[in-house]
Amino acid sequence: KDVSFRIVPLERRDANEMIKEIKGYRLLQGYRGMAPVDITYLENILLKISDLVENNQFIKEMDLNPIFAYPDGASVIDARIILK
Repeated sequence: KDVSFRIVPLERRDANEMIKEIKGYRLLQGYRGMAPVDITYLENILLKISDLVENNQFIKEMDLNPIFAYPDGASVIDARIILK
């Protein structure tokens, strides 16, 4: 239930705002001795997904959940794509 939505195309500012809007943002900044994650990498994932959706009009919805974020990157663990 910790989500953020935008309509494509995204700009870097949109991607950054989406990341900052989620409740778990504080965890991404580093928590209890954990290193902060690479926010720029997460922004880049969102921007690439935006480009994918914008250039493929048959995609109606996309859900990436979860995304594991690390200090040196991130991994999309599961994705669901709904086609028109």
